[in-house]
This record gives sequence, C-alpha cells and structure tokens, in this order.
Amino acid sequence: MKDVVVIGSGKIGTTIARLLADAGDYRVTVVDRSDEQLAAVETGPAIATARLDIADEAALTALLSGKFAVVSAAPFQLTVAIATAAAKAGVHYIDLTEDVESTRQVKQIAKTAKTAFIPQSGLAPGFISIVASDLARKFDSLDSVRMRVGALPQFPSNALNYNLTWSTDGVINEYIQPCEAIVNGELVEVPALEEREEFSLDGVTYEAFNTSGGLGTLCETLKGKVRTLNYRSIRYPGHVSIMKTLLQDLGLRHRRDVLKDVLEHALPTTMQDVVVIFVTVSGHRNGLFIQESYANKIYSTEIGGRTTSAIQVTTASSACAVLDLLAGGKIPTHGFIRQEDIGLDMFLENRFGVYYRQSERKNGHPARLAA
Repeated sequence: MKDVVVIGSGKIGTTIARLLADAGDYRVTVVDRSDEQLAAVETGPAIATARLDIADEAALTALLSGKFAVVSAAPFQLTVAIATAAAKAGVHYIDLTEDVESTRQVKQIAKTAKTAFIPQSGLAPGFISIVASDLARKFDSLDSVRMRVGALPQFPSNALNYNLTWSTDGVINEYIQPCEAIVNGELVEVPALEEREEFSLDGVTYEAFNTSGGLGTLCETLKGKVRTLNYRSIRYPGHVSIMKTLLQDLGLRHRRDVLKDVLEHALPTTMQDVVVIFVTVSGHRNGLFIQESYANKIYSTEIGGRTTSAIQVTTASSACAVLDLLAGGKIPTHGFIRQEDIGLDMFLENRFGVYYRQSERKNGHPARLAA
C-alpha cells in the first residue's frame, strides 16, 4: 500500500483520489486550503483529507515526508512551491500543469532530486505527447508532427460554443501565453489564438488554433529532427473570433480577473462533454513519404456510480497511469521524466490507461478524418 498526497480538491483532484483509492493499492490524502471544498470530498478507508495552505512550505514538506508521491491538481501558480516541497521531502512528484515556465523550473528542481519528477502528466500536455512520440518512432525521418486536442460540450448552446470543463485560469493562460513550435526546423514562439484551421472528424466541423503548453517538452525532444511541430486546441467554429475580441480588442488579457469573472458567470459547466484527440505525423519510411494519424473521441462516463466528465476521466486517468507505472518500476524512478519517454502500448495496457482504450473499442471503427 503506497501513500499518495493529491493537492487540490476540485473535480480533477477528487477524481484522481477516487481512481487511486478504488484500485486498492493506494492510500490517498487530499489536500486543500478550503474547508468548504474538503467537506465535499467523500472520505473512506483509503481517502482522508487535510487542510493546508500551500504557501506554508514547512507544513507542506512535513505532510509529504514519508509518502510515496505527491500529485498536484492545483492551479499552475502553485506548481513550483509544490515541486520544491516534494524535493525537500524526498517524494516522487507528478503534476498536470500546462504552464511552460513552471515546467522549466520543475526541470531545474529535478536535477538535484533523488526521486522522479514527472510534470505535465494529464491529457495535453501528457497523453498527447505519448501518442505523438509513438507515431514518430515509426518513421525513418520526420517531416511534420501536428497535435490537436479539445475538451468540448457535446451540446453547445451559446455564441462561444463552449462550456467550462477545465480550470478557468488554465484556459485563460493557454489563450494568452506564447506557444512553442518548430517552424522550418527552428524552435520558435508563435502567438496564441493564431493560425486558425478547420477540419472535419466523423462529420463534425471543428476549428483549431495555437494555444500554449500542449506540447510539453516535445519541442526540445524533436528539435533538429522535424521540419514542423505544433499544437492547437480544438473548438467549434466561431469560438476563437470571440475570444480574440475579448482578449485583444477589449484588452481583457491585461485584466484576467475580470475575464475569469465574466466567463464563470456567463458559461455554465457541463458533465456532458467530449474530448477530441487528433494527431497527424508525416515523414519518410523505406523511401516513401507517408502520413499516419491517431484519432479518438472520449465521452463522459460513470466511475463508481458517479457521472464523470470526459476531461475529468482523461486528465485524472492519465496522471494515475503515470503514477502506477512509476510505482511498478516501469519508468525511471529518479530525475526529470518526459511524457514522450513513456511508451503508448505500456500506457494503454495499464489499468488506468484503459479509459483511453475503452473509447477506441466502443467506437468500433477508426474515426473518419477529413482535412
């Protein structure tokens, strides 16, 4: 039985706790500074709660000491503080952040740590890099790697064609921060919300555009090996135009608190969502220029008799799979671990990775793509 601390008692954090506890091999302590949110956590023999302010480094380090690992499902602003405490306590560290700068600092912390530091272990960044890397390994030489992911309402009913399914702070951050990409073989930064494109998947039309953080460390890994590498978020058509009006024309990129308040009071949350994953890799193999794609749609489902949104199940199960692979000694147990170091087959064979695999079986046939 391994003791794990999950920081953050929101939807993702509590889903991680339930998945780990139900597996039977983990005891979980859910940590938050909010008594109200902790009161909503369903405790039991394998789940306990603890109130703690992450800013109190000494208290956090003491709580982590003697544990197997900490999984951060907290806002990205707390990433570095949690990673620092994990290093001091000598525990393994996993997070879900999409923030590029935070991950760079985690990488520095990992250089002197005696345990594994595995940031960006969610959906995107996270699983998307595992898929892209798996496809890329099948080529003798690479030309392009294009990664597209979106968490969308199944039944959009407003002008933004969007519902809040993820952290509002996280969404705003990825719409504002510069985006890493490889263009003509060079590692560059490109602006968020630009380079809009359209594609069709199973008869549904989507738009995709630059957002920050989804590539994880893949730019660094594939630099010098690929001509084009980029990540774009998937939305229904019309979304990016309105967001550019809000962020750029009305200047709300400089008033994030105002934008967050507007979005959280105007856009309802929904449990009826779908995660769309679409990766395309092209290059040469045996002298031929070819393309291979991975496409998957994952819908909200029931876990333990409770309806769980698609973004919850994909993000939480990915983090749990990485933790489980670490506990089983199937990935390195010290240093900075990249998502692309994790094999796709190994991930899908894991008891938590099955949530991605079940969706493929449920669909019954490969998704139909059209550019």
